[in-house]
Amino acid sequence: MRASRLVSLLLLLQSRGRMTAQELADELEVSLRTIYRDVESLSAAGVPVYADRGPAGGYRLLDGYRTRLTGLTAEEAESLFLTGLPGPAAQLGLGTVLAAAELKLMAALPRQLAERAARIRERFHLDAPGWFHDGEPTPYLNTVADAVWRQQRLHMRYRRWKTPTPVTRTVDPLGLVLKAGSWYLVGRSEGGERTYRVDRILALQPLEEEFERPADFDLGEFWRSYLARFRDAMFNGEAVVRFSPAGLRILRHLVTPEVIRAAQRNAGPPDEEGWVRTVIPIESVRHAHTELLKFGAEAEVLEPPELRELVIASARAMLDRYDAART
Repeated sequence: MRASRLVSLLLLLQSRGRMTAQELADELEVSLRTIYRDVESLSAAGVPVYADRGPAGGYRLLDGYRTRLTGLTAEEAESLFLTGLPGPAAQLGLGTVLAAAELKLMAALPRQLAERAARIRERFHLDAPGWFHDGEPTPYLNTVADAVWRQQRLHMRYRRWKTPTPVTRTVDPLGLVLKAGSWYLVGRSEGGERTYRVDRILALQPLEEEFERPADFDLGEFWRSYLARFRDAMFNGEAVVRFSPAGLRILRHLVTPEVIRAAQRNAGPPDEEGWVRTVIPIESVRHAHTELLKFGAEAEVLEPPELRELVIASARAMLDRYDAART
């Protein structure tokens, strides 16, 4: 365990340059005292680790020092071949780059590790998009990705879901996220950080302006926080519903995981016919009306009254339609 940590500490200093003891401790999830001991051990082993004093100080390696040690375990070498998704890489124009990098990695690995890593490709394939969904065309994806890399400001015409639908925005592109087969641009404008689906960009113009990337911005942390806020804001109401045994079986195929968990958590005991009364979160009455119609006769809405009346009206309209077709 300690040997692995020493390798990780050495590689951190090699890849990132000067780092404080606190930064190293946070990264390796150990105490400051452990870092001090580890640095002494590296120095004793002949690794040229130096400490710079002062407010801007920290530990660093002697200029020009590079270690050929990679510290790759068999499991780490195998996992590297699961990190590159060929589809998204190709969309970003990096398909051939990814293939070349994998070839070089395979050539550099010892024979035993290379054989184990090759087995990963033979036995596992990652396909990010959902079923029957290849994603919408994203003609501006390469331009957006280039602007993210170059820190180049963008002016775009964008189609959003609420009115006014087409809007114009000037944004600082901070990052790209692939979620369920769709690409999202995280950009900063006057209103703060926002997300934009790349397939909804109607027109795009890179500007001759560079922007200063916020030093404290973390794309992964922003996205996790955004998803949490999105889920919290998605459901602003509740519905009381009875599900038949068949309705309970198909529940997981027709609604989101959040609704499934709520239905299971709030479920009462089954009645004599096996029907279960429960409470589920809903986005709106209109949206819930559409979603619950998927269950047909295997679900009954009890509350709220306006949702129940909408479902009844739809059922009557369907019955009238089929009755008319028989005459």
